[in-house]
Amino acid sequence: MNASGNRPTLVVIAGPTASGKTALTIRLAQAFHTEIISADSRQFYKEIPIGTAAPTVEEQTLVPHHFVGNRSIFDDYNIALYEKEVLALLEEKFKDHNVVFMTGGSGLYIDAVCKGIDALPDPDPELREELNTLLKKEGITAFQKLLQELDPEYYASVDIHNPKRLQRAIEVCRQTGKKYSELRSNQPVQRNFNILKIGLTIDRHELARRIHIRTQAMLDTGWLDEVKRVFPHRHLNALNTVGYKELFAYLEGDYSLEEAIEKIETNTRRYAKRQRTWLRRDMEVHWFAPEDVQNIEHFIKENL
Repeated sequence: MNASGNRPTLVVIAGPTASGKTALTIRLAQAFHTEIISADSRQFYKEIPIGTAAPTVEEQTLVPHHFVGNRSIFDDYNIALYEKEVLALLEEKFKDHNVVFMTGGSGLYIDAVCKGIDALPDPDPELREELNTLLKKEGITAFQKLLQELDPEYYASVDIHNPKRLQRAIEVCRQTGKKYSELRSNQPVQRNFNILKIGLTIDRHELARRIHIRTQAMLDTGWLDEVKRVFPHRHLNALNTVGYKELFAYLEGDYSLEEAIEKIETNTRRYAKRQRTWLRRDMEVHWFAPEDVQNIEHFIKENL
């Protein structure tokens, strides 16, 4: 609890990839003299800052950032650990700050901090082995088809190219006979801080333009060299993400560089659509245009 005795506030700035979350949150954090927590499940990894659009060293000197480059791609990390570590950090930061910002595009990680993680059954070893065999034989499309049948609601919002997330949801559905989305939507836990959620709304054509510009900028600043450095470890889950998968395929000779770039932009637009779908389900989100900084700042002040 901060010195004033009032409940502090976690302000979440969410939105699709390339919508301008980082720049906006830095401006807001400067205005409120506070710090930023990343809720991007790939910006944790120190080996891949370019391809994950992590805040640059210069940006991080403007405002203290947390959960950026704090893990290695070789580390075993999950949402439960993230929730625990963020809550511990917030307890410390709220001693000195009445407001702390969180920003990122990973909806599951944001929900873990804001709502808690529902109690779900531990994986059944035999079922897990069965699903691992299915993945090896038929590929990720088998998981996608199975989850779409078991839980179409969760299928509509999850990263369908992430086999671990698909597998976990399938396991829960098969073990409980209930939808994963239903089990995850239980009564939220009560936090000892207020939560204010701001979503960034942006025209899809403008977002596509930004995705194109950002992709080119990443390549211009050495993204391909970054990909080559981690290429020997491409089997790791931390690297199973948009951008790296396509450039790994290029390095393996499956695509030309131009084809890989085109696929990156296409898949990034699809990912952004899923992020918007996820956010639109949350009735607690207040929507603003990314450039509407003054009104966002005013809104936050009114709700502290």
